[in-house]
Amino acid sequence: MGDAQSDGKPGDGERPVHQVELSAFSIDATSVTNADFARFVQATGYRTEAESLGSSAVFHLVVDAAEEDIVGRSPVTPWWLAVRGADWRHPEGPRSDIADREDHPVVQVTWNDAQAYCRWAGRRLPREAEWERASRGGFVQARFPWGDELLTADGRWQTNIWQGTFPTLNTREDGWLTTAPVRSYAPNAFGLWQTVGNVWEWCEDVFNPRTYARRAEATLPVVNPRAPGEHGPRVLRGGSYLCHDSYCNRYRNAARSSNTPDSSMGNAGFRTVSL
Repeated sequence: MGDAQSDGKPGDGERPVHQVELSAFSIDATSVTNADFARFVQATGYRTEAESLGSSAVFHLVVDAAEEDIVGRSPVTPWWLAVRGADWRHPEGPRSDIADREDHPVVQVTWNDAQAYCRWAGRRLPREAEWERASRGGFVQARFPWGDELLTADGRWQTNIWQGTFPTLNTREDGWLTTAPVRSYAPNAFGLWQTVGNVWEWCEDVFNPRTYARRAEATLPVVNPRAPGEHGPRVLRGGSYLCHDSYCNRYRNAARSSNTPDSSMGNAGFRTVSL
């Protein structure tokens, strides 16, 4: 595990590179889709935290709502707006819908929402080490699921990230402004689609930037490792359609991020693993 190229930010805790040992597991080939999540909601009547709260985070260029429905702006990342009526059915605001996006990853779901889905499905969220093993597709210390080069030999994009000038102009060279269908581009050697780019994916673990260092110091286990603790921010992996080198190069196998378990946003979803 870890950042072998020193690409990451020190505060993300991607180093030192270290070995872990995992028991066998199965993992979804794709992120959970809107159609998958709709079946869960239909079967259970579940209401997501964004629906209960009444608003969620939407990227400023894609807001589809009346001016009065924009109820806040992040002071640190002002391209994120709090939009009343934004939720998994209406990812960009109350005027948007997912009618033509059944095969796109579900977004505007919190870690807690993902846990509820997992309980219904008889699955669980991947632990951080499992996610990285699966994303690497058998490559050792490669940047991306397919190797080290971002583009193909003939210059094609291999994942859904930002092109242009972040956060004001996306030239859409890869064809997408927000999410792409979950089976876009090509799967890695393990048959997993879009583990990097497209949407961030929630993992089971509590996030701590010192986790890897503590494993190297032999104060945390390296067999089926899990970060200690029950409370705190949760790990997010894989980057999203908003990643750009000028701001966020976290669309890599080793990249780590986090958010609170009750946070939802228009660029985060999840996939599941076997119990």
